[in-house]
Amino acid sequence: MLFGTGYLPPHDEQVMISDEIPDAVRRFVLTSIPSVPFLEALLLLQAMPQARWDANALARRLYLSERAGAAVLAELHAAGFAAEEAPGVVYYHPRSDDIKELVAEVKMAYASNLVGISNLIHAKTNRKAQQFADAFKLRKD
Repeated sequence: MLFGTGYLPPHDEQVMISDEIPDAVRRFVLTSIPSVPFLEALLLLQAMPQARWDANALARRLYLSERAGAAVLAELHAAGFAAEEAPGVVYYHPRSDDIKELVAEVKMAYASNLVGISNLIHAKTNRKAQQFADAFKLRKD
């Protein structure tokens, strides 16, 4: 089951846990996935492409605040993973077939290596936080 989403891949999609993250998935996660809630929302939308999501519905499904749900939906729309049907209401609609294929690959990698993908996202976030903190270090000149 994907954390928080209640999404369980069909039996034929469940694979052995692996430490390997395919290069394309690694690059995609590092360049396009800012947080685990963003990934969880993306995979939820991908699993239910006909559904329409507002902040309240997403927040309840992913155990987020409504404010966080709204922010994630806005990020998904801005990043080109979702289209907006009405203000604040989005549905899964990647901007290209290539993106759609990459999301499917990420889904498989996340289902088989949830910890590895989560660690990759957190490592990226931690690196950015450290770079920000380093910018404020006092230096002796």
